[in-house]
Amino acid sequence: MTPRTDLTGYLTRYPQEAGLGDEDPATVLDRYHTPDYELVNDGVRLDRQRLLDHIRPARNRATGLRVEVEQALVDGDQIAARYRLTAELRKGGAITTEIYLFGELAPDGRLRRATQATRTIPSA
Repeated sequence: MTPRTDLTGYLTRYPQEAGLGDEDPATVLDRYHTPDYELVNDGVRLDRQRLLDHIRPARNRATGLRVEVEQALVDGDQIAARYRLTAELRKGGAITTEIYLFGELAPDGRLRRATQATRTIPSA
């Protein structure tokens, strides 16, 4: 499964595997993204190492994740999605983030580049 073959599956599985799984975060990241993957999140550029630096501590903060995909489109090597991610926090409560994602796929179907805009919304 790659973002090209199942974008909705990627959007739901990747956060679960990266944020809550037992597998090495680098292995999870490489399964879905190219080695030169770059994410620009709300104007902040994150390369592979910065993403890994973000994933590892997130595993200590969240006890559960839920993803609700509203739209997921693939057109050639371009993707777009609108979805919500809710993280249940170890200290209690939840944070829900609405995400607007636009990306470029590599020939093998993995994500090469992505730009996303996010906003926190009230958790249901």
